[in-house]
Amino acid sequence: MGALVFEGLAADLAEAERVAASGQIDFSPCHEHDCVGSMAGANDESVVERLIWMRDVLGPMLEEAMEIGGPVDLRLLLAQALHMGDEAHNRNNAGTLLLFQALAPSLLRTSFTTEQKKEVFDFIASSDYFSGPTWLAMAKAAMDAAHGIEGSTVVTTMARNGVEFGLRVSGLPGNHWLTGPAQKVVGPMFAGYKPEDSGLDIGDSAISETRGFGGFAMAAAPAIVALVGGTVEEAVAYTRDMGQITTAENPNLTIPSLGFQGLPTGIDVRKVLDTGILPVINTAIAHKEAGIGMIGAGITHPPAEVFEKAIIALAEKLAPQFPRTEN
Repeated sequence: MGALVFEGLAADLAEAERVAASGQIDFSPCHEHDCVGSMAGANDESVVERLIWMRDVLGPMLEEAMEIGGPVDLRLLLAQALHMGDEAHNRNNAGTLLLFQALAPSLLRTSFTTEQKKEVFDFIASSDYFSGPTWLAMAKAAMDAAHGIEGSTVVTTMARNGVEFGLRVSGLPGNHWLTGPAQKVVGPMFAGYKPEDSGLDIGDSAISETRGFGGFAMAAAPAIVALVGGTVEEAVAYTRDMGQITTAENPNLTIPSLGFQGLPTGIDVRKVLDTGILPVINTAIAHKEAGIGMIGAGITHPPAEVFEKAIIALAEKLAPQFPRTEN
């Protein structure tokens, strides 16, 4: 509904609700359009106004800054952020500082007014999450490159829409989704909210865990437990457990407290089913009513059935290549 107002397809949220229900709008996941969107925000007038500002000021200024300064090595920045206490999904304090440090000289050299530059600087300063969408886009690009490999049992997408959890696997090319029910997120609530206020797991941000950080990197970010709950020991245990269901450790993204062990990377459907260990996702908790937004953060997992569906679909796809023979 907020998107319909922002795009000028509805005058207000009331009209947007009618348009959305009219059957004239096609809905499809971000992942099918080479993009990702973190969670799902509120959709009031202030949000639409901010999106317009992002479209007209922030986006063009960032584009011009990139033309002036050239590419930013996000892999290096992510490695540094992990060493500084981020896990790059819900804790982005270090990553935002590093990204701003890389962009600031070029932002100052853009052709925008001093007031517009101040608006952008103030916006970045207002939220430690500024670097978060950057890591999600990077993870999406990496996992799309891994999608469509014959016979591969590596998970390339985990996404959820507040109703269903969707999984894609490399060996099932295209938009072959394996789905199950979205799960509850369990963790601390903001003051004034109760667990029964929570909606189910929602958003594309689990592409971070699909890539091998976020919940998989909680051992690198012990302070994250203050947001998502649990203990430092449990945070370390999550990272160690993820090593049992992944194909490798990433030598470019390491955890100092674990002797510079690489992050567990490449969720393998077979290992999930063999061990019974489900991928861990640390994420925000959205209110069950649209428009209110984030009311807490915590831990969740995919439904086990999506992995069962995936291995069956992979087996059926490969079956013609290995016909049964009579002895």
